[in-house]
Amino acid sequence: MGLEILENNIGYKFTDINLLKKALTHTSYANEHHIESNEKLEFLGDSILEFISSKFIYNNYRFLKEGEMTKVRADVVCEKSLYQVALKHNFSDFLYLGKSQVRNGDMVRPAILADSVEAVIAAIYFDSDLEHAEKFIVDNLKEAIDVASHHVGMKDYKTVLQEKLQIHGDVNIKYIIIEEKGPDHDKTFVAEVSCDGEKLAIGTGKNKKSAEMDAAHNALEKIK
Repeated sequence: MGLEILENNIGYKFTDINLLKKALTHTSYANEHHIESNEKLEFLGDSILEFISSKFIYNNYRFLKEGEMTKVRADVVCEKSLYQVALKHNFSDFLYLGKSQVRNGDMVRPAILADSVEAVIAAIYFDSDLEHAEKFIVDNLKEAIDVASHHVGMKDYKTVLQEKLQIHGDVNIKYIIIEEKGPDHDKTFVAEVSCDGEKLAIGTGKNKKSAEMDAAHNALEKIK
């Protein structure tokens, strides 16, 4: 599959396509073909990612304290978030992997995909400038940053509720989204929490996680 498809996916056209190829070259493939892997690009991309995400959080979430900004960044600059970026753009279709990684039709490990995103960030930087690398990062992570900013410092009511309900043994705690209200760009979610089939409380939020957290909070208030 041609790399121009990946370029279209990520919204950036490389002047030097070899930089993109290197960013997608896993060590397993590099060792088999005696070429350079994406490890050094990944190293630089990690630093660029941390700087740009820190800058974005600082400029756009001034209400956050220093410790809260650190937590938001840690939630976003992680394997899980970068793996989602890789899935979104179908990185797995374009990676150069060695036989040890592709035998038996195994799925590409999340860590490999996450690392390749960091490598592509560095490749974009070398191919153009920091501004283009910043655009790629912000376009792909601003939503995750926004979600993390709304949860930072929030007490984990779901964990507290679970501990309180399971004090005498295991129980089945279930959260379901029972309603979605409003337009796509400004939705409100309504969640319901139950324990062993008994409805405890409902909660609302601008995303599913917030609604579930609010439901747990409301359940704890009832239990008190």
